[in-house]
Amino acid sequence: MKSNYKPIGNFIHRVEKRNKDLKVTKLLGLSMTKEFRETTSNTVGTNMSVYRVMSKYQFACDFMSPIRVNKLPVVLKLDDVPNLVSPAYPVFEVNDRNELNPEYLMMWFRRPEFDRYATFKCDAAIRGGYDWEALCETLIPVPSIEKQREIVKEYNTVIHRIELNKKLNQKLEETAQALYKHWFVDFEFPNEEGKPYKSNGGAMVFNEELDKGIPVGWEVHNYEKLFSFKTGKLNSNAASINGVYPFFTCSAETFKTNTYSFDCEALLLAGNNASAIYPFKYFKGKFDAYQRTYVITPLKNSISIYQAYFEIINQLDEFKGISSGTATKFLTMKILNPLLSIYPNKTISEQFHKICSKIFERKLLIEQALEQLNKLNSIILSKMTKVETEKLETK
Repeated sequence: MKSNYKPIGNFIHRVEKRNKDLKVTKLLGLSMTKEFRETTSNTVGTNMSVYRVMSKYQFACDFMSPIRVNKLPVVLKLDDVPNLVSPAYPVFEVNDRNELNPEYLMMWFRRPEFDRYATFKCDAAIRGGYDWEALCETLIPVPSIEKQREIVKEYNTVIHRIELNKKLNQKLEETAQALYKHWFVDFEFPNEEGKPYKSNGGAMVFNEELDKGIPVGWEVHNYEKLFSFKTGKLNSNAASINGVYPFFTCSAETFKTNTYSFDCEALLLAGNNASAIYPFKYFKGKFDAYQRTYVITPLKNSISIYQAYFEIINQLDEFKGISSGTATKFLTMKILNPLLSIYPNKTISEQFHKICSKIFERKLLIEQALEQLNKLNSIILSKMTKVETEKLETK
């Protein structure tokens, strides 16, 4: 064992603060991405006094998750507003932040190797779980506090850039979606004079299928007539960590593979999901797809793929109620083909496509930058085992 590796238990202790006075009301869950999330628990009639209270620089974790999902959800609280977590989640904190930086410790928890270690310990345990004792026995390299802070600063710089890029991408998406709504829902696309169509007296005709008025000359068709639905041919195990091309599965995460079967502009829709939440993405270029992932392209040149993108986005919530299956929910072609989509005239479609193409091209560039930043993050995390460290006397 390297002399700089120390048991985590030398640096942490449990915190047992309960919500006895019921002053704290914000309840949060722990996500698989090791972040807080809004809770999905129904707390009506629940005794909230037994819930654990978290303060800044404290950790919470779910020891049972490695058995189910091969990850240990553990989150570090970095804001000043107290929150609650489930009484099933142990809360702990660092003994002395001048010996072990909490953010440095959280970086160690984010390493894929840590999740694999926790999963291995679960498999080897008689009780079938990763527990407080196992956590305390886990070894971590502990350099000087100055070196820890240096590593944390480098990591946070990259994280900050990632967050900025994500926000910019979200703004671009919202801009395109607002334009879609203005033109294809409110029918306020520019008329021949460049003014909003409907509010300036644009001719409308009642459509029985949609049960509302649509612009004269526009049509309504089902998905079967407007979109091509193909599926990938690969199994999920075709994913490769060092793959070259994007690999779209039914997961929210985009993986990599070393082959490509498609080279086009397409929409990717998950065909099954246990929670009936179907990840949906846009991509342009070479890629491959899982055998239950739909690769969607417009059948008609006069319909923009960006219109198709927002048409389907608006249907995602409806998919939850109409998908089939029990343990796993499925989107079949019998479900998708009859769905309705509005079909504009060619001029409006081309104008919309021209505007959105610039927005989506920018989004793709940002996503490529995000991919590089995430790789840089992985490199920083991997360097934690290689830094020159100083021996540290522990209590």
